[in-house]
Amino acid sequence: MAKKILVVDDELEIVKLVRAYLERAGFVVVTAREGREALAVFRHERPQLVILDLNLPGMDGLDVCRTLRRDSDVPIIMLTARIEEADRLIGLELGADDYIVKPFSPREVVARVRTILRRAEGALLRAPVVSATNVTLDRLRHTATVNGKELDLTAMEFNLLALLVEHPGQVFTRQQLLEGIEGIVYEAYERTIDVHIKNLRKKLCDDCEDARFIETVRGVGYRFCQDEA
Repeated sequence: MAKKILVVDDELEIVKLVRAYLERAGFVVVTAREGREALAVFRHERPQLVILDLNLPGMDGLDVCRTLRRDSDVPIIMLTARIEEADRLIGLELGADDYIVKPFSPREVVARVRTILRRAEGALLRAPVVSATNVTLDRLRHTATVNGKELDLTAMEFNLLALLVEHPGQVFTRQQLLEGIEGIVYEAYERTIDVHIKNLRKKLCDDCEDARFIETVRGVGYRFCQDEA
C-alpha cells in the first residue's frame, strides 16, 4: 500500500512541485496551506510522514511540530527558508527528524522521504526487543523504557537509541550513526545527530559529563555505555 505524505506550505507552487514529484514516486499526497488546517488534515488522514514549512501564516511550523509531537511520533521533515542555524535547531529540538533549506531540489525531498520511511520499516526486521544498561526498546510496540519508565521518543530518536543499545561499548561516528539507521549522509544533515543525541540525553536524564547511557567520545562520536560487571 502506498505511503501517505502530508505536505504543508503556504506557497502554492512549492506544494504543487513537491506533490508532483512525490506522486510520481508512488506516494499518496495530502496538503495544507496553514498550521491549523495541517493539524486537522493530519488527524483525519493519518499520514506516515509530514513535510512541514516553518514559515506558515497564523500558527507557524514550530507550533505545528510541537503540537504533533504531543500525540504522535510521525516523522517530520521541515522546509525552511530561514538562514540562521538556530531556527533549524529549534525545530529539531522540538522533535523534527530532518530539515531541508529552500531553495531545494524536489528529488532531494523524495530521497529524504524514502530514507526516513525505510528507517521505520527496516527497524521492524531487526530483533523485536533490545536492551542494555536498564534501557529496553520494543520495536513491535514502538516503546522505550528506562528502569521501567516509558520514554516519549520521536521516530528518529527511537531508531538512533535502538542502534546504540544494540551495540553497547561500540563507538559510532555521526556518519556511521546515519548510515546505521539507513540514512543518506548530507553534510548539514550529519550535524543534526548532535541535536538528537542532546534530546535523547534529556529524556534519559543523562548527564553528558558523567554519562550513564550515552557517552561522547571526543573527536570521534558517541557510544552507549556498557553494563558494569
